[in-house]
Amino acid sequence: MARDKLKRLFTAIPSGEPFSSRRLALLGISADLAVSYVRNGWLLRLARGVFCRAGDEPDLGRSIVFLRESLAGLHVGGRTALQWHGLLPPDAAGAGTGGTSTNGPAPPPTAPLTLYGWDDGQLPPWFTARFPATYRRKRLIREERAWPLQVGPAPGRMGLATVSSAERALLELLSEVGVSVTLAEARRAAALAGGLQGEALQALLQRCTSVKTVRLCVTAGQEFAHPWYATLVLSSLPGGSARPWVWRSAEGLLVLPPV
Repeated sequence: MARDKLKRLFTAIPSGEPFSSRRLALLGISADLAVSYVRNGWLLRLARGVFCRAGDEPDLGRSIVFLRESLAGLHVGGRTALQWHGLLPPDAAGAGTGGTSTNGPAPPPTAPLTLYGWDDGQLPPWFTARFPATYRRKRLIREERAWPLQVGPAPGRMGLATVSSAERALLELLSEVGVSVTLAEARRAAALAGGLQGEALQALLQRCTSVKTVRLCVTAGQEFAHPWYATLVLSSLPGGSARPWVWRSAEGLLVLPPV
């Protein structure tokens, strides 16, 4: 019977997927039996109540999906997503490249991944030890907690289905200006964003909770004469008050006019 349960475990759970003791219980594997599997080298214990199949390394995409059970809406965004979409070079973006690609395993991360979610929380050590990452609670878009808008498969990375679209990633980066993103970095990304989809950007901007982000995006589109700027319905965007938004930093004074 124990052998049948072990076979069921390796059949039901894909390689590289972390799983909880609760899922083991659904497969008929008790906590005591799980301990026995760990001792006998069939399971690897990642943390209390978290396992993966022995001989496997947790996959980035599957790990993010697993962590979404405790961190609602968890996804790769901002700098990292922009770099994966080709809108920031790696040296400018400082974005990690961990995970799986269509050409096999990607090289080790060169800088932390940027991850976003709805709630306060922390990434577990077993995850950050394998995938160096930063996590920010970000409620930038009015949306459902569990299913962020315009989050889907990563370009060229099979199995990573929790990555911001280029449009959302740009807004996430712009929202960090004055916090963890310099104006120069934001301008680099905005200058390369001419190929964004106006309809997708419009849908996000209409739901954006940050007036600063809306104004930065609109100002950048106008400054660089991007095609998508002409498609925006500015009157429908949350532009805030009639006053300019002013920010002073070491880079100088930034003045964003009303939308």
